[in-house]
Amino acid sequence: MKKGFEELNNLFWNAGIKDITRGYIRRKREYICLRCGEHFIQGIIYRIDDTFFAAEMACREHIHKKHDSMFHYLLNLDKKLTSISEKQKMILLSLYEGMDDKAIAQKLAIGSSSTVRNHRYQIRQKEKQAKIFYAIMNCLEQKETGQNHFMEIHRRAAMIDTRYEITEKEREKFIKQYFPYGPEGDLKEFPKKQKRKLVILNHIIKRFDLNKKYTEKEVNEILKLIYPDYVTIRRYLIEYGFMERLQDGSSYWVKM
Repeated sequence: MKKGFEELNNLFWNAGIKDITRGYIRRKREYICLRCGEHFIQGIIYRIDDTFFAAEMACREHIHKKHDSMFHYLLNLDKKLTSISEKQKMILLSLYEGMDDKAIAQKLAIGSSSTVRNHRYQIRQKEKQAKIFYAIMNCLEQKETGQNHFMEIHRRAAMIDTRYEITEKEREKFIKQYFPYGPEGDLKEFPKKQKRKLVILNHIIKRFDLNKKYTEKEVNEILKLIYPDYVTIRRYLIEYGFMERLQDGSSYWVKM
């Protein structure tokens, strides 16, 4: 069974650097794709096209065939998540393609080879800073209680700002307030405040299958069971980056 939206999002943010780099995580006897939640159980042989694979190799092959590289995926996340400037992004892409300093300077028209070397030095410094900051946050993590943790940011969010400053305690409070008949029940009202709106949308998106393409009618039918003004909910799911659709509205899917 594939992982749900919130579980997969949490798996991604709690994964180690090595796991995120390769695009999957091992949990007990299964290997889980961090992009779509597809999982492969140890001991089972999987057939992909005309080749048979053990679980871990099947997971790797799945990622290779179904998704773009983790490098491109991570690099294209919101700048507020990566803290990478557009110029640094272009240099990293060029380095990934195997270009040398001179070729990069010519391609990007950013001066000489020494200019590119300076940018590469700054990128390496950023890497060192990230390692230290990661270690600091790990130390802090051991002191914090779960209720003080912030709600995980949706990694493909359309905009990342102070709206995401929501603790798990606040999230639980809003869910109880706006879903008085239980988290799987009807929505009492759609909030006007941005933070609450984000919590509600983050909760509603869990009603959709991560790996399914929906017609607009199918999306509407699911949302009608939650709230009468399904058009507003649908619009905000798109606007906040929880769902994506084709321009003509013929196909909708969860954005991961």
